[in-house]
Amino acid sequence: MGFLDDAKKFLDEHDDQVDQAIEKAGDLIDDKTDGTFADKVDKVQDIAEEKTGAGDTAR
Repeated sequence: MGFLDDAKKFLDEHDDQVDQAIEKAGDLIDDKTDGTFADKVDKVQDIAEEKTGAGDTAR
């Protein structure tokens, strides 16, 4: 098993935690930019959550 396989396995096993981290990061960006890019940040969050584990579990 390579590094990427290990990373994928970790993401799959800890999907809830990964999605929460993605949400927190997006919220931080929204706070720092006063929501200027909120729509774009939300899109990126959704895509990232779909690509990790079983999908969006944070909303």
